[in-house]
Amino acid sequence: MKINDIKELSIQINLNGLSFCILNRTLNTIEFLKTISFEQKTTPVEVLNHLKAELSSNTVFSEDFNAVLVIHQNELATLVPEELYNVEHKADYLKFNSKILRNDFITEDDISINKSVNIYVPYVNINNYIFDTFGEFVYKHSSSVLIDSHLQHTESKDESIVYLNINKSTVEVSVIEKNKLQLFNVFEYHSKEDFIYYILFVFEQLKLDVETTTVELTGQVEKNDELYTILFTYIRHVDFVEKKYKFSISNDIDRRYLHKHFLILNSF
Repeated sequence: MKINDIKELSIQINLNGLSFCILNRTLNTIEFLKTISFEQKTTPVEVLNHLKAELSSNTVFSEDFNAVLVIHQNELATLVPEELYNVEHKADYLKFNSKILRNDFITEDDISINKSVNIYVPYVNINNYIFDTFGEFVYKHSSSVLIDSHLQHTESKDESIVYLNINKSTVEVSVIEKNKLQLFNVFEYHSKEDFIYYILFVFEQLKLDVETTTVELTGQVEKNDELYTILFTYIRHVDFVEKKYKFSISNDIDRRYLHKHFLILNSF
């Protein structure tokens, strides 16, 4: 490692945990990857305390980064086609499917690949701390990263593909057909029965066939755990996303479980 190596840091913020990833652009290698899971869903204030503790106690974060990205992962987001979008009505779009407060800060990401605008509520206390710690940085919503990644790397197939990014208590569902986004939604679940109900509901609403439609998994799921098992009980074709990245992965990182870090690895 050289002093003048170009490095980029991504931080994923969720009320259930934190993830960190460092890409060494000079070596084109992911050299640090770490996830911290909380025992239970917490508050933005508590998440900030966890973030401060991690950044101050781990020396890898004391380096100079050429770019810093924060990914806000929550259900407070909605998509609007850019041709229909009016910046004056950000709160109006969002309040239809998210519970927002009068003083919430609302922002947006442009998703150019499908000409849409993603309106969402970031964790402002996290953003303020990151700015104080690292200076200028970029932030996005997790759904912007997922949608952009799936649309860029999905083969042009006539049949639909259902992508599930599974988190500790939520699942982000993307449905893509002929390289077009048919649906994106986030569901909160408290049991495997909740989980499969929402997935089968999506299948029903979009008239997808459980015998022929492929489901591809990323996030906090492993083969033969209860979520995978119940999916496979009702849906014939269930697999993990396999993706070839444009960078290499350090030998210190366990490459068997890269699907768990799909979101943050696709942020670069």
